[in-house]
Amino acid sequence: MHFGGDVALQDVALQVRPGEVVGIIGPNGAGKTTLFNAVCRFVTPSSGTVAYGGRSLLGLRSSQLAGLGIVRTLQGLGLWPGLTVLQNVLCGGRSRSPLIADLLGLPSADRNEARNTDEAMTILADLGISDRSGAFPSTLSHGIQKRVIIARALMSRPSLLMLDEPASGLAALEVAELVELLRGLRERMAVVLVEHHLDMVMEVSDRVTVLNLGRVIAAGTPAEIRGSAAVSAAYLGQPVAHA
Repeated sequence: MHFGGDVALQDVALQVRPGEVVGIIGPNGAGKTTLFNAVCRFVTPSSGTVAYGGRSLLGLRSSQLAGLGIVRTLQGLGLWPGLTVLQNVLCGGRSRSPLIADLLGLPSADRNEARNTDEAMTILADLGISDRSGAFPSTLSHGIQKRVIIARALMSRPSLLMLDEPASGLAALEVAELVELLRGLRERMAVVLVEHHLDMVMEVSDRVTVLNLGRVIAAGTPAEIRGSAAVSAAYLGQPVAHA
């Protein structure tokens, strides 16, 4: 990925398998969010490929990815302040009635709305926040709002969930609860997370990829990453030699 004369990503390779959690870490400016943006079609790579389930994503718009089972959360909260928690979560669903059915108030629209509401409430219950379904985002703690964001993403029934800094701003107990949540999600989907909270990434991830200055400097299990001299050097601000 090149932006003018600047190289944001170079020779970056990453694979995510079904049912695993993959962490992406690195110092500020390492290229983590740029990598997410390239995968999610917010930007187009200067070269290389992005594929999911054997299908290239490069010819698709970002709005088409949810239909393939790929859903991403953003660094910011991104909740609609004028909607309740339940309404925010319902906006993430893929199953909607045709507009004409809604306008005419047809029974099929009512049935579809009831199904979606039941599903949204089930997701909120799984995340432990069903009692906040009628609340507005501004009345909730930062940690609860983070759960609402994940709940909205889960309404799309993803097979690949991409989380951009899900632990930012969370207290220690909330981070521990997030770890347990992610462990439960891996039974239904693959999860990729970009995160600065290194202890959390090491605890929840099956594999970790480390970026620095737009390149992969290490990849492997959490134990292998902890023992990497290149990773230690990158986080301590020392130069890392590229092969």
